[in-house]
Amino acid sequence: MKRAGIGGLALLGGGFAAGRAMAANRYYSGPASDHFDGTRFFNPNGEQPEGLMSLLRWRLNGKSIGWPDAYPSPVEPAVPEKRVSGNRMVVTMAGHASMLIQVAGLNILTDPVWAERTSPVSFAGPKRVNQPGIRFEDLPTIDVVIVTHNHYDHLDLVTLKRVHEAHRPLFVTPLGNDAIFGPSLDDPRITVMDWGDTAYVGKNVTLHCEPCHHWSARGVGDRRMALWGAFVIETLAGKIYHIGDTGFHQGENYRAASERHGPFRLAILPIGAYEPRWFMKAQHQNPEEAVAGMQLARASYALGHHWGTFKLTDEGIEEPLAALGNALSAAEMKPERFRAMRPGEAFDVPDV
Repeated sequence: MKRAGIGGLALLGGGFAAGRAMAANRYYSGPASDHFDGTRFFNPNGEQPEGLMSLLRWRLNGKSIGWPDAYPSPVEPAVPEKRVSGNRMVVTMAGHASMLIQVAGLNILTDPVWAERTSPVSFAGPKRVNQPGIRFEDLPTIDVVIVTHNHYDHLDLVTLKRVHEAHRPLFVTPLGNDAIFGPSLDDPRITVMDWGDTAYVGKNVTLHCEPCHHWSARGVGDRRMALWGAFVIETLAGKIYHIGDTGFHQGENYRAASERHGPFRLAILPIGAYEPRWFMKAQHQNPEEAVAGMQLARASYALGHHWGTFKLTDEGIEEPLAALGNALSAAEMKPERFRAMRPGEAFDVPDV
């Protein structure tokens, strides 16, 4: 059997019915800024997500390419090292946007989702087609968890609770997301960050929260009430630029990150969930744009994620691989500089 389309509300976190409503913000209260109007966050000089009619137009276009029910990784589940030190930098793919970053003696987990579905309900919505590339029991002690935004394929309450109970890490997330998962955890440590904020999370390790072009919603009525963000992980071994989800936005945020923090030893960038372009372009970059972003950020190496585990959009399961290869060829860049990660795969980033 082929896995066909999905419900757009599950992908996009709902929120269409009240996209323009001026309801009070249920997650965050703070002063207006260049990306917060006092009720909702927004992308400065950017585009907001499409509405219900556009969603229906997309879902009824009949152009979704089916996925297989199973797409097992060619790599066996990894058993990561307990710690990585010195100049080493290792990233292991669990699946989709869930990765273990090991650097400077810290174990950092990004957008952990060990659930079978990314959906408000357990019986419907995008279902994973491969198992996590790290068994939960094989995770090393987790020091920091980065939650980039609140869409269901990035913020899974059950997994966050499980990680908290097993590891008691520091959670780091943009404004408002703490109100979503914090109440589910027993006495958590949560650092909440606005764009431009800095947090010290370990010896000689600093996190910087940076803009990316995206949005947020968990259900009806909470569209853009919690902030989304990219993160720079600054260490003595080099800098990592990590983005959970973003539109290319004419490369504006990549240029800004390069000016503030670059060059980077590694960029971790989304390369999937990008078709159809008329609907997805503002919020999800494609592989060609990811390669351009890597270059603008002045990253020595890049890892591609957000593909091949959950069917969220119209492209076929391996289309991101082919598109990435074509983009690298057009940019005259060696394939080993930008790798599309599969569950269980680990990348020991070359020292530069």
